[in-house]
Order: sequence, then C-alpha cells, then structure tokens
Amino acid sequence: MTYLEILQSYNLSVLQWVAICFAAFLLGLSKSGIKGIGIILVIILAFVFGEKASTGILLPMLIVADILAVIYYNQHAQWKYIKKLIPWMIAGVLVGVWIGNDISEVIFKKMMAIIIIVSVCIMFYTENKKSTSVPNNLFFSSSTGFLAGFATMIGNLAGPIANIYFLAMRFPKNEFIGTAAWLFFIINVFKLPFHFFVWKTVTKETLILNTVLIPTVFLGFFIGAYLVKLISNVNYRRFILIVTAIGGVVMLFR
Repeated sequence: MTYLEILQSYNLSVLQWVAICFAAFLLGLSKSGIKGIGIILVIILAFVFGEKASTGILLPMLIVADILAVIYYNQHAQWKYIKKLIPWMIAGVLVGVWIGNDISEVIFKKMMAIIIIVSVCIMFYTENKKSTSVPNNLFFSSSTGFLAGFATMIGNLAGPIANIYFLAMRFPKNEFIGTAAWLFFIINVFKLPFHFFVWKTVTKETLILNTVLIPTVFLGFFIGAYLVKLISNVNYRRFILIVTAIGGVVMLFR
C-alpha cells in the first residue's frame, strides 16, 4: 500500500481529522509545560481509534514531544527524583504489560480517577495550610512511581499522578517540567518494544499516521513554551492543581 492509501484506510471523516490534529496540538502544549490537559487528548484519540489502539498511535508522538521537552528544559532536570521513581515506574509498566489485556479499562480508570481526586484534595489542603514540608518517605515515591508506570502502560494516564508527586515535592515551574520531561522520555522509550512486539499497537500504518500529526505536536510545543514563560510559579502550581482535578473528574465520569 502507498502512503496515501494507508492514510485512507483509516476512513477518517473531516471532523475526526480535525479532532486528532487538535489532540496532537494539545500533546505539544502538555509537553511544553501546560500540564494536566493530557487526559483530554487521551479521550479524543480513544474516541476516534478505540482505547487500546489509541495507546499505540499516541506513544511515538509522546516520544517526539518528550525529546523536544528534554532539549528545551534539560538543564532544569532533578536527577535525584528521576532515579528514585524510575525503578518503580518500570515495575508498574511490566505489570501493566502482563495484565493489560485482562483488566477492565472502566474499573481501572475509575480507580485512577479516585486516586487523582483524593490526591488533589490533599494538595489543595496543604496549599491552603501554607505547608512547606515534602513527603520524603519511600512509600510515597514507590507507590506513586508504580501507579504512574502502570497507568502509563494501560492508558497513557500517568500525567495526573506524576503531577501530584512533583507538586508535593514543591518543584519550581522549570524544575517540574524538566524533571517530568526526562522521566517520561525514559519510560516511554522503555514501553515502545512492548507496543511493537507484545500488544502490536505500534505498526507501520500507525507510524505513517504519526508523520501527519507530528508537525502539529511541534506547533503546540512552541506555543506552549512561550505561554509557560508568562506564568509565575505560584499561578503555575494553582493551574496544575485545577486542571489535574478537572482531568480526574472527567476520567471518573467518562
């Protein structure tokens, strides 16, 4: 099949093309630092392509956006926290690969949504109390890392969980974005072989579709990077909390 024939084989309407291009634009915005909107693009792609198939379409675009974020925010990455989370995230991914075909996505999303909403409520409480303490215990980092790894393999839903962790660590805006960029770049590259060889959700056909959408990811990233510069650290924390909470509610009732 030719390049054009492969694209035509998706049988996408004009409205669906607009929707997935908008999702790719949102991905660029999200990876530039406008965190919390990832749940929207996940929902759009799942609606167009189906839950599991959409994860394979999204993953290569995530990696491209991660590369942009790593290059742009590299100097701000906090490797101490990346090293702390990565082993637990890898464990979560492996468990996700193992039971990913059997777990009910509805139950999974409800569980993740409840965890996210409860976590956001706790964060709002600590923000209002003006607490400056951070949770440094092993249980917090290990459970967060495992849940994020499991969530990212099952449905690319790790963003809200990671947001809670970095907010709890009291990261300034650029450190938040730079650390998340490297963390997700590493874990998304680790996931790629499982999508190729186990789930078979990344194929030649999905990669060709990616080539059409990736320019929109670039556009979203550079617009987002400009907008992030205009937001203060305090307002950035508030924005992430509010959007993450909305994402959890959307996930709960979807």
